[in-house]
Amino acid sequence: QVQLVESGGGSVQAGGSLRLSCAASRADYSRLCMGWFRRAPGKEREGVATIDSYGTTNYAESVKGRFTISRDNTKTTLYLQMNSLTAEDTAMYYCAAAWGVCDLSSGFRYSYWGRGTQVTVSS
Repeated sequence: QVQLVESGGGSVQAGGSLRLSCAASRADYSRLCMGWFRRAPGKEREGVATIDSYGTTNYAESVKGRFTISRDNTKTTLYLQMNSLTAEDTAMYYCAAAWGVCDLSSGFRYSYWGRGTQVTVSS
């Protein structure tokens, strides 16, 4: 089992920044594929960014150049630095973990999910 707890969400004006964190409970966290997903009101869940056990990252086109995913294996913590936020980034953001290959396009490979943290961007 892996327990994931997100933090760092909040309200910010367009153009601002936020840093999300996700604390994982598992000691062998470094072996996990980790990802950030989001769900905006009335929209499907979408992958935002993933990072595998080697540190290889992948981003949704909509966030490339603005968001940075990173992980600290010693702290078993995942991060998402979000810059130049727009109203379209408003959503509930979820941290997810999976064994094996990372998949940004689908959340179904991820066995473990946090409860989410809300990000609201006002224009």
